[in-house]
Amino acid sequence: MTTASQLNAVALYTAEHAADPQRSFARLRQQGPVGLAEIDHGVYAWVVTDYRAALDLLRDRTGLWTKDTRGWMERVPDDSPVKPMIQWRPSSFFADGEEHAHLRRVITDSFALLDPRHVRDTTLRHADTLLAEFSHAGRADLVGQYARRLPLLVLNSLFGMPDTAAAQLIGAVEAVTSTDLISKAQGEESLTAYLGTAYQAKAAQRGQDLTSWFIDHPNGLSADGVINQILITQGAAWETLAGLIANTAARILSDERYRGTLTTGNLPIGHAIDDVLWQDPPLAMYSLHRPRQPVRFHGRDINPGEPVFVAYAAINTCPYTGQSDEGFRSDRKAHLAFAAGPHECPAQSVALAVVAAAIERLTATLPDIELDVPAEQLTYRPDAIYRIPKALPCHFTPLAPAQSTPARRAHSQPGQPVAGR
Repeated sequence: MTTASQLNAVALYTAEHAADPQRSFARLRQQGPVGLAEIDHGVYAWVVTDYRAALDLLRDRTGLWTKDTRGWMERVPDDSPVKPMIQWRPSSFFADGEEHAHLRRVITDSFALLDPRHVRDTTLRHADTLLAEFSHAGRADLVGQYARRLPLLVLNSLFGMPDTAAAQLIGAVEAVTSTDLISKAQGEESLTAYLGTAYQAKAAQRGQDLTSWFIDHPNGLSADGVINQILITQGAAWETLAGLIANTAARILSDERYRGTLTTGNLPIGHAIDDVLWQDPPLAMYSLHRPRQPVRFHGRDINPGEPVFVAYAAINTCPYTGQSDEGFRSDRKAHLAFAAGPHECPAQSVALAVVAAAIERLTATLPDIELDVPAEQLTYRPDAIYRIPKALPCHFTPLAPAQSTPARRAHSQPGQPVAGR
C-alpha cells in the first residue's frame, strides 16, 4: 500500500461511518470489488465489498492465502480497538490447512454434542435473571443491561462453569476489549485466571459441557490448546451474539411488520434475525486473509502480507449481484454474515438458538416494550469491525417482582445431562 493509494482510503472508524456505513461501502465500491480502507487511525487494509469476490476469497483452497496475522498485527497499536480481533493466538482462527482442520474439528464435534433444548433452556434461565433485575423499573438499556451480558452468562454455563463465575468472565472480557491499556492488562490477567480455573476444574472432573468435550476430543489437544480454543470461541461468540441480540431487538421494536406478532411464535423472530443478518450484521467486517505472494485479485494488485478483510455488511447489500427486494436469489440464508468456506462459523445453529430465545423471552416478559427514540436516531459505535448500537433505551409497563419471570419455565437443572450423542 503506497502513500499515494492511502490518500484514497475510506475511513471505517469514524462517527460518519457509524452513522451511515452503506455510504462508506458505496465509496469503497467505486474503487472496484476490493477497495482500500482505513480501519483505524493510520491502520490500512484492503476490503472486499463484492459478493462473488468474497466467495472466491473465503472458499479459496489453493494455499495462496493465510490467516496468520503475525508480521502485520505488530503494526497495529496496542490501544487500537482492532487489535483484539487480529491478535494472533495458536487457535483455529489464525491457522491454515491441516492445522486449522485439526483444531476446528475439536470445536465442531464438541458443539454438535450440545442438546438444542439445553441451549435454549440455559438462555431462557439467564434471560429471566437479567430481566428480573430491571423489569420492575419501567426503563432499561437493552444493550448494557441485556444484550452484552446474556451471551457471557450462557457461554459460562455451556463451558461448564458455575453461575458464580460469570461475573469474573463478564468483567474480564469487558476490560480486555477496552482501549485503556491498564484496564486491558488487568482484564487479560483476570481472563487467564478464569480460563485456567475452567480447565483445571474439568480436567479433575469431567461434565457434560464444552470444556470437557474439548479435553476429551480424540485430536488430543494440550492444556494450552484447550484453553486457546475456549478463549477464541468465547471471544468470537460474545460480541457477535451481543450485537445480534441488540440489532434484532432494535429491528423488532421499530418495524411495524413485527409489532403485531411479537409473542406469536418463532417465525417473526426468525425473520427478524434473518433481516439483521442480511441488512445489519453485528460482525460487519472480518475474515482477515493475507497473501503469501504477490497476487492480482479481482483487479487489485496485492502485495505479500497485506491484510484483506471481507465486509459482510457490504456484501449482503451489494447492488451488483442481483439482489431483489426479497434478498439474494431465493434463499434468505445466502447471506455471508457467518462467512463461508473452511473458516465459516462452526456454531451457527447454537448462535441462532441463543438469539431467538433471548428475543422471545424479552418480548414475552415485556410485551409492550418500546424504544425511547426512533430507530434512525440510534447511535452506533465508530467501529470498523462491529455494528452494534451504543445503547437501546426503552420503556415498558413496570412489573411487580412476582411478574418478572414467566410462570412456565422449562430449563434444565444443574447436573442434568445435556449431550445428545
